[in-house]
Amino acid sequence: MVNKSLVSITDYSKEDILRILKIAEKFDEKPNRRLLEGKVCATLFFEPSTRTRLSFETAINRLGGRIIGFSDAATTSSSKGETLKDTILMVSNYADIIIMRHHLEGAARYASEVAKVPIINAGDGANQHPTQTMLDLYSIYKTQGTLDNLTITIVGDLKYGRTVHSLIIGMSHFNPRFIFVAPEELSLPETYKQFCDSRGIPYEEHTDFSPDVINQADILYMTRVQRERFTDLMEYEKVKNVYILRKDMIEKTKNNFRILHPLPRVNEIQQDVDDSPKAYYFEQAKNGMFIREAIICEALNIKVD
Repeated sequence: MVNKSLVSITDYSKEDILRILKIAEKFDEKPNRRLLEGKVCATLFFEPSTRTRLSFETAINRLGGRIIGFSDAATTSSSKGETLKDTILMVSNYADIIIMRHHLEGAARYASEVAKVPIINAGDGANQHPTQTMLDLYSIYKTQGTLDNLTITIVGDLKYGRTVHSLIIGMSHFNPRFIFVAPEELSLPETYKQFCDSRGIPYEEHTDFSPDVINQADILYMTRVQRERFTDLMEYEKVKNVYILRKDMIEKTKNNFRILHPLPRVNEIQQDVDDSPKAYYFEQAKNGMFIREAIICEALNIKVD
């Protein structure tokens, strides 16, 4: 890679993805390494976050770096009208790398074009969430022993779900088969169907969350319906509880079957599912720390022995 920013999962080739997964394995074995000694990392979260922000900050701490930044844009000069460009240029003076979440699609790409340091996109609107995709890929690899030739059933908000959009692109290198389950109001955008078609990736679309679409899967990727993406709350109320996974629904799944979820969950996975050995979403979140350690080192050209 020439540009060390990570704005979209498309910034990584198949070789990049596999290399970074191998680096994440090293951090999985030994997370505490003083590789960011003397480095300052800025976390700019213009939009709320729990797991992503905390796992990035934990990754930086375990690597021995320092953190500056904010988790509430209302406390920054952007609330006074400062432009994103000015904020990025200003923070570039202080930090060696910027990790940014923003509510506007394309904000991270713009930031990467004006910044003097690498930008890591921690989510831009309904567009992309590439570090989530990398931890999803790592979680799939850890549970399946491979990324190749898997059937992945994705359920819920496929229209606004940036984790879904990024995962489709990330998995495209590995000959997947997708089963998409969503209400018509939240079906996968045509752009991503065309992406699958152009690469010969087979997929099915369903509105019914049936045993058949569950039992075929190697990976069941559940997502929440995101209230914050809706302008019409009546539309949100109509679809928010349309798919709920219960423990009895996974009784006849494959032995290698695992349930992933980018979290936070609301009602879409009942809590009794947590006790199943096939539930992997909390381990998945932990994997985010290892993959983000690897991504930060990659962006800063730091070799991991």
